[in-house]
Amino acid sequence: MAQNPNYSLIRSNPQTRALFEKRSLIIRKIREFFWERNFLETDTPILVNLPGMEPYLDVFKTQFEPEGKGDSRDMYLITSPEYAMKKLLVAGLPKIFQITKSFRNKETGGVLHNPEFAILEWYRANGNYREIMTDTEELIRYLCEGLFQKKEFTYKNKIIDVSGDFERLSVAEAFEKYAEISCEVFESAEALVRAAQEKGYKAENYDDAFFLIFLNEIEGKLGTGRPTILYEYPVSMAALSKVCPDNPKYAERFEIYISGIELCNAFSELTDAQEQGRRLREERAQRATMGKPLYDVDQSFLDALALGMPQSGGIALGVDRLIMLLLDQDSIENIIFFPFRDL
Repeated sequence: MAQNPNYSLIRSNPQTRALFEKRSLIIRKIREFFWERNFLETDTPILVNLPGMEPYLDVFKTQFEPEGKGDSRDMYLITSPEYAMKKLLVAGLPKIFQITKSFRNKETGGVLHNPEFAILEWYRANGNYREIMTDTEELIRYLCEGLFQKKEFTYKNKIIDVSGDFERLSVAEAFEKYAEISCEVFESAEALVRAAQEKGYKAENYDDAFFLIFLNEIEGKLGTGRPTILYEYPVSMAALSKVCPDNPKYAERFEIYISGIELCNAFSELTDAQEQGRRLREERAQRATMGKPLYDVDQSFLDALALGMPQSGGIALGVDRLIMLLLDQDSIENIIFFPFRDL
C-alpha cells in the first residue's frame, strides 16, 4: 500500500503534527539566533540567468517567455543563494543570513536528498572560516537549549554532546586516522591513486581515489558522540574558498558531520576576481569532460568581486538535515511538508 502523504499524516496523527510544529520552532529559533547577533536577513532570487558551475551538481532549467514580442531565454533555479549574497557583501552589508529554497536535479535517492530543499547561508564580512566554525557550534548549541533545555540531543539512540568544542580534524588527519593513509601519500596524486587501487577501488585520478576512500572508510565515522569539524580540504577542492596562506596545498574550507551525515560546507571566501574566474573556467572544462550541460561563466558575479569584496567567511547549511538530526528522524522526507514523493 502506498505511504500516506505527510499532509494526510499531519491531519490524522498528533505525533506527526507535533513533529512539524517543532520544525517551525527550529526555523524560528534559527532566525532568532541571527537577529540576536545583529545579522540582517536577506532575500535574494531563486530564478537566475546563470547557475553555479559545480561539476557534481545538476540544475533545473526553465524558460522565460516575455509578454508580447521578444525572444525567450533560458533561466535556472538556484542550487544556492551564494552568488547573490556575496554581491550584498560587496554592497557593504557586513553580516547577512538567509533561509531559502534551493534546487538540485537528480537528487531523490537515499534519505538525505530532496530536489527542493531548505538552505541556510550566512556571511561575515571581515571574517574567516574559523569564525564561521564558532557560529555553527553556537547555533547548534542554541537550538538544543531551545528545544530540549540541554546541550545535547539523541539521534538513533546515540547522544550527541554539543556542550563543548566540536572535534576539529583536518582532512589529512582523517585519512590517516581512519584509512591509514599518511600525509605524504595523501598529498601525492599518484600515491593516493595507487593506495586506493591497493585497497580494491577502481580509481583513475586523485578525485576518484579521494572520494572512494572517504565515502567508504571515513565519512560514516565522523561526528560520533559529538560533531566533527572536518577542515582544510586539498586545494584542488577549494571551490570558492581561499588557499591557506601557511600551506598552499590546502584551502580554508570546512564541513561539519554529525553521525556520519554532512551538515554544511563553509569557506574563507575567495575574493580575487581573476582567480575566481580561472576556477570557474576550470570547473566548466571539468563539466565538459563529464558530459554535463555547459553554462557561461557568470560575469556579473566576477564583476562584483572586482569591485571589491571584503575578506569574508561564509557557510551553506542544510536546514532539513539539521532538523532531521535534532528530531531523531531517519529521513528528511519525514520533516518536509511536501517531499518529492508526495508531489
